[in-house]
Order: sequence, then structure tokens, then C-alpha cells
Amino acid sequence: MNKPVGPIERIAEWHSEFTAIRRDIHAHPELGFEETRTSDVVAEQLASYGCEVHRGLGKTGVVGTLRVGNSTRSVGLRADMDALPMQEHNDFEYRSTNDGKMHACGHDGHTTMLLGAARYLAETLNFDGQVHFIFQPAEEGIGGARAMIEDGLFEQFPCDVIYGMHNRPNLDVGKFAVRSGAMMAGGGFFDINITGVGAHGARPEVGVDPVIVASHMVTALQTIVSRNLYSQDQAVLSITQIHAGDAYNVIPQTAHLAGTVRTFSEKTMKTVEENMQRIVDSVAATFGATAEFDFRYLFAPTVNTPSEAEFVADVIAEMVGEDNINRNGPLIMASEDFSWMLQKVPGAYFNIGNGAGGGESGCEVHNPGYDFNDEALPLGSSAFVNLIETRLARED
Repeated sequence: MNKPVGPIERIAEWHSEFTAIRRDIHAHPELGFEETRTSDVVAEQLASYGCEVHRGLGKTGVVGTLRVGNSTRSVGLRADMDALPMQEHNDFEYRSTNDGKMHACGHDGHTTMLLGAARYLAETLNFDGQVHFIFQPAEEGIGGARAMIEDGLFEQFPCDVIYGMHNRPNLDVGKFAVRSGAMMAGGGFFDINITGVGAHGARPEVGVDPVIVASHMVTALQTIVSRNLYSQDQAVLSITQIHAGDAYNVIPQTAHLAGTVRTFSEKTMKTVEENMQRIVDSVAATFGATAEFDFRYLFAPTVNTPSEAEFVADVIAEMVGEDNINRNGPLIMASEDFSWMLQKVPGAYFNIGNGAGGGESGCEVHNPGYDFNDEALPLGSSAFVNLIETRLARED
């Protein structure tokens, strides 16, 4: 008899319950290191399942643990909890109630899928070893993964391997993707503060215009990817903020640029940073201004352990069929701070389909119209469960 393809039946029976949990979290988004309500929800749910509950790692992080048998084998499963500082444009009943904050990346869904896995594994105990359910704060560029690691995550909760999952818009529900080796880019944020000499808008000759300096910097910085990197080294450098001036007739004293860099290797990231410093200094000096350059390397590239990426693909293929798992998923230029955990512990990060086509489910993340697709909840929970039951199968 063939094994049924799809989510675990018992988990599917809880779909409405976990949809309610997900939508409650969506309606109450919290920014990084401020996830007190979300952490309370997670801790209460884990305790009700019978998990050991530990709080305070990385400020608002939560770890739930299940132990079965005498095996010392251990696996970590990780979900992120934080929202983004942006206004939601959806008008459904469970839209954000916190002004200027929104779950626009699906972390509400990730958290809920991991809770579903914890409930099922606590009910069935069909494994031999330890499972650590890691609910991480502050993934969105604030350093939550490193904060948990620095607080002793892997010393207190040793993991032989660790797995994480992220929803992917425009990938059908029921489909998954993973990739061996580098899967997501590393990321850095930068600020450039330019100081010129303020003057009357009608007398530019007596000043040093920081707006002109900033404009030339924006253009020059775009040449780094095309002229300073090897053609096979993929990178993105985006200026996302330009700020200067407050009046029509005043040449301002200062201007500010900010943005992000994404690369698939730390070497390439370093090359970009060094060339940015050179351009910032030289362009400012050319116009008689000064500039300060601050570069912050926030995300390492997300690099999957090849054997673990293959393991994830094999397990998910058993669950949804080979046609529904892309074993060589696309390189993703976005960044993910689960990368820091993968630098400490072997493992893999993979994608679950959030739906294609129109509507919120097909909307890209970090968009004010985004929403996590609740139809994916049982599939995500089941994927986590199958990874545990296969990796920690009883050795009778």
C-alpha cells in the first residue's frame, strides 16, 4: 500500500485551530526584540503540549524541548517571530492592529507551522532523541540569531543538525524547494553621511553642495558590481534612501545615503565594502566635502550542508511526491540570519510554497498587501514532523 501524499492526517484535523493562532499573531505584530506577546503565545502553547519551555535567549526568544528515550541524538527546528516596520494595506478582519507594524514576511506562518509540529510530536512521541523547537526573535536585520547563539543556544540545547523553512510566494501550495550549498545571499546595510557647506540656493558658489556629492556617489557606487567584481560573482548594491534639505532656497549642509548589499560569498562582500569606501572618500574629496561611511555586515550567506539538503529533499519527496520538490531551487538574493546558525551546526534551509497567481498569497514578501497562505500550515508542520521522525527514527 502506497503512503498517502500530503500533510499528516492528524495535523490536517487541527487546521482551523492553527489558522486561528496564525491570524491572531498576524493581527498583533511585534518588531525584533519586542515580541513579548508573541513569545507568550508560543510559550503557552508549548507548555500545553507538554514541552519543556525556556525563555530569555536573545531577549525574547523561546525554546521548547521534547525528549524521548535515551538517545543523545538531537535536532533543532527553527522559526522566526518578528514583524516588519511597515503599514499593512490589507482590509481583512485579522489585519494588523499595531500601527506601522505588519507581518509582511510570513513569520506568523513560520511560527505557527513549528507550533503544529511541536503539538504532533508531543502527542505521538514517535522518535528517539531530543527535539529543540527554536523560536527566534529579530530576524529582520536586527541580529536575533546571533543574539540567541551568544546567549548560549547551542551550549544549552546542543543540536546535531538544524532545519529552517520559509514561505515562497509564487510557488504553488504543496510544492517545496531546497538547494545544496549557497542558497541565499549574505547581506549588509550601510549609511553614508556627507557634510558640505550650506549656502543660499541662489549662491551655490559660496557653498559645497552635498546633494551634488550624493548624486555622484549614487552613480559611482553602481559601477562596483559591473566593474570591480569578477563577472561570475553575483552581487546587488541598492541605494534605498536619500535625505537632504528642508527648504526650496537653501543648499543644505548635509546629505545622507543608505542602502543594502547582497552577495553569495564573504569575499565578494568584502570586495564591495572596500570599493565603496574608496568611492565615498574620493567623490567627497573631489567636490571639497567630507563623508563618513558605516558598513554593517548583518547576514552571512545561507549555505546548506549538501547532505542535509539532500536529506530534506528525500523526506519531502516522500511526503508530497518527487514532482513537488525542486532539489535545485533558485539562488535567492534576499538574506536570512538563520545563516549564522548554519555556521555553527550542519543543516538546511528550504522553501514552502505560499501560492501563485493573484491575491495576498501570490504577493511578494515585504509588500503591504502580503499575507501568509493558511493552506500551507498543515504541509509545513508535516514537513518538520517528517524530518524529525526520519532523522530520529527509533533504533530498535
